[in-house]
Amino acid sequence: MKAMLCRKYGPPESLVLEELPDLDPGPGELVVRVHAAAVNFPDVLLMSGDYQVKVPPPFAPGSEFAGEVLATGDGVARRVGDRVAGSTMVGAFAEQVRLAAAAVTPIPDGVDYAHAAAFGVSYRTAYHCLRSVAQIEPDDWVVVLGAAGGVGLAAVDLAVGMNARVIAAASTPEKLELCLRRGATATVDYHRERLRDRIREITGTGADVVLDPVGGPYSEPALRALGRGGKFITLGYAAGSIPSIPLNLVLLKGINVEGMEIRTFMGDHPQEAARDLQELQGMLASGAVSPHIGARFPLSDAALALRHVADRKALGKVIIDIG
Repeated sequence: MKAMLCRKYGPPESLVLEELPDLDPGPGELVVRVHAAAVNFPDVLLMSGDYQVKVPPPFAPGSEFAGEVLATGDGVARRVGDRVAGSTMVGAFAEQVRLAAAAVTPIPDGVDYAHAAAFGVSYRTAYHCLRSVAQIEPDDWVVVLGAAGGVGLAAVDLAVGMNARVIAAASTPEKLELCLRRGATATVDYHRERLRDRIREITGTGADVVLDPVGGPYSEPALRALGRGGKFITLGYAAGSIPSIPLNLVLLKGINVEGMEIRTFMGDHPQEAARDLQELQGMLASGAVSPHIGARFPLSDAALALRHVADRKALGKVIIDIG
């Protein structure tokens, strides 16, 4: 099988395409023939050695995929040929991936491999935030930073579906136009407008919820734009720096600041995670939500796909087509 390998920590351009032995499943495992993999910002951090969890090289990056079951180990109920999607820490940028059978879910009829791969991590992250952490209500003002990225646009889609009023914040007119097409109520160009002032102008009394997968210089003004008792959810730091928040802002407004990381959320809150996943699968199967795929690359160009995401050029999800 072919795989894009990270031989040592470095930038996306250090990936190399190699031929590796086919995989064999162990007990409780299966091997999936990968047809599509999605690119996420943590893939870039794992390659550079800057992620919260270190994976020693060599490894193939890639955390979410869709394909068909190629082989099964003892005790696995799924059958060869089943269409499945799943997530793993690494390994998806390859023609085959091996993982626990419990880590995959069936792909609904009518959903292709690319959209199944694009749906997993981003939509689960966004839905856990909105449904279980922020517990948004209809008509809440929900601010989404980095709103045209993978998690950001998923959050826009889902919050609109939950009847919230969404303020999409992003860095270019093209990104903001996409968010409006996906149902956002209003937009903020945080390269050209003052984020705090514009949010306050739109909402009147301040936002109810901020979802922040970006960090950097945008977190504090978004926090300042919350109304009393508002909720600020930190998800990641795509801007490249981890912000420091003046705690007096939290005190004076009674703001709730929470972090959400999908890997630990699923372990810490298994009942909510299972409920959210079941609800999401229903939305995908019914067509109520469908990921926006903004760019596609072949496996041999996985480095270009990672660079596209690292440079914050992505509109929605970036997909690697593997065959």
